[in-house]
Amino acid sequence: MATMEDNFSRRLAERLRAERDNRGWSLAELAERSGVAKATISKIERAEASPTAVILVKLASAFDLTLAGLMLRAEARPDRLVRAAGQPSWRDPETGYLRRQIFSRPDHPLEIVKVEMPARQRVTLPAESYAHIRQAVWVVRGSLVITEAAQRHVLETGDCLGFGAPAEVTFANETGAPCEYVVALARS
Repeated sequence: MATMEDNFSRRLAERLRAERDNRGWSLAELAERSGVAKATISKIERAEASPTAVILVKLASAFDLTLAGLMLRAEARPDRLVRAAGQPSWRDPETGYLRRQIFSRPDHPLEIVKVEMPARQRVTLPAESYAHIRQAVWVVRGSLVITEAAQRHVLETGDCLGFGAPAEVTFANETGAPCEYVVALARS
């Protein structure tokens, strides 16, 4: 039986193909614009491979979307009320972190995402993933180290960090226990 995570991965693969087709781009053109290998994009679009967070950010940026914007298009929910059972999740195959889209609508500027970062894992996202958003991160459980450009912030349970100007950002769980955090972002 397919899980909600599997179903969302298929919808995400379909959305990536649709975004490329809508622009009339070949696989080679998307590869050139995103810096992601053509073969990798092809496997992702056929749902034969699950993309990492970094690859998804690169693909979303090539389409002039945020990662959350791309995910929103993949989920295509019309309701304002988002029940817990209907919140799509996606697991990064490289790090194992789990991203759950709590709230996101095309007609609302606010998005809320919950992330579970496994012990001793890190994800680095490029500056372009922050070009069209403002965000804050609130640590719900555990410890999280966020490095923006050269500035390092250590956040413990209950701490919240508002992001500055777009820069490369690393989210790192340097402890032996999982970390949970909530990202609140607004599209600008």
